[in-house]
Amino acid sequence: MSFRDETEDARNDLRRPFIHTGSWYRMGSRQSSMMGSSQIIKDNSISVLACVLIVALGPIQFGFTCGYSSPTQAEITKDLGLTVSEYSVFGSLSTVGSIVGAIASGQIAEYIGRKGSLMIAAIPNIIGWLCISFAKDTSFLYMGRLLEGFGVGIISYTVPVYIAEIAPQNMRGGLGSVNQLSVTIGIMLAYLLGLFVPWRILAVLGTLPCIVLIPGLFFIPESPRWLAKMGMTDDFETSLQVLRGFETDITVEVNEIKRSVASSTKRSSTVRFVDLKRRRYYFPLMVGIGLLVLQQLGGINGVLFYSSTIFESAGVTSSNAATFGVGAIQVVATAISTWLVDKAGRRLLLTISSVGMTISLVIVAAAFYLKGFVSPDSDMYSMLSILSVVGVVAMVVSFSLGMGPIPWLIMSEILPVNIKGLAGSIATLANWFFSWLITMTANLLLAWSSGATFTIYGVVCAFTVVFVTLWVPETKGKTLEELQALFR
Repeated sequence: MSFRDETEDARNDLRRPFIHTGSWYRMGSRQSSMMGSSQIIKDNSISVLACVLIVALGPIQFGFTCGYSSPTQAEITKDLGLTVSEYSVFGSLSTVGSIVGAIASGQIAEYIGRKGSLMIAAIPNIIGWLCISFAKDTSFLYMGRLLEGFGVGIISYTVPVYIAEIAPQNMRGGLGSVNQLSVTIGIMLAYLLGLFVPWRILAVLGTLPCIVLIPGLFFIPESPRWLAKMGMTDDFETSLQVLRGFETDITVEVNEIKRSVASSTKRSSTVRFVDLKRRRYYFPLMVGIGLLVLQQLGGINGVLFYSSTIFESAGVTSSNAATFGVGAIQVVATAISTWLVDKAGRRLLLTISSVGMTISLVIVAAAFYLKGFVSPDSDMYSMLSILSVVGVVAMVVSFSLGMGPIPWLIMSEILPVNIKGLAGSIATLANWFFSWLITMTANLLLAWSSGATFTIYGVVCAFTVVFVTLWVPETKGKTLEELQALFR
């Protein structure tokens, strides 16, 4: 054997599932075929929905991290003596960690599988929350936030990709939107629990999603498309059979995936920078990065991270309770989007969402501007305060209907299989970089001028309408393999 062959074998040995679930899948398959009982088939089949619900614990963790800084700001700044700038650093450090996690996410998911990637993400999340819980000064507080962010950066790429790769064509939109629905549930839980428990206890509660996720990963199959790409044919077919049910004929889907993998292999698994000039690569990458960047520049994380501060400046007396109300509304709106996305399509929901955000932000900006010209004791001031709160709620609802779940869904759908790891890392990195920019500057901008801040966000949302209209393709009703062919 030549040195080159040995090197290739060593590289292939690295690309193996990090988490092996044993032989029980094949045992279940053989049992169902031998006994022919539909009940046994049903009992031994792991549904796609069950797999999605298990990995959805990752986005719940993601959301809890996003929501944690809002109800705890007053307590943490008082207990640890932090300034507004120091707390802004704390709030934004999760996105700094996420940037690092995003850089590594694609390659980790490519080399050790989607499940192994989630396992690696869960561990620093748990450690990070414990660091925050026991923090006596900013050092442990900041370190914990960075560790949380690193895990969230990996989760934010891996979960939507895993769901897209295991979901049937007719369910991919709805199941893919569960990712963002879980994020909103995590945010709402942080808001709700923050009303009743101290910030240290809330940090301990933040460990629970990942503590449950780790054992759950041992009971779900690896992504069949990743297994096929790695050349593990038997494991690939077994995983797909388990996901579709042992009674389902998967021959057509197996052949489509094999053809897609073979086609990408012929074009070479290594894509040079110069190759990105080809439309099959640059166009889906542009769309994926564009949507994820515009998602953040619309200011949603600035609103969610510091919603209590925003409501206080609007004159709301119980700002934390109002923040929880926003979180609950966001969950409902995202659930509606999850139901609609495979019926109405991605483009329509994105357009409605970005138009709604633009109108809402104009209303909020106008309300804050006008409040500077009226007396705080007047009825007009109270009316403007109510109007600004209504505008913020309408913005969050509009975001949840489209710009929240769909950019991640489209990114996981359209990226070519042979550059998915690298391109996915770039897209996720761009998202988290601009998320950091927004969270780092939002508190300072709001202290400078709330009206101007919301005006800037509104201009970005108006541009998003143009971007979606001109460049975002409709992916509803197409298999992943059909979408790859679309860009060729």
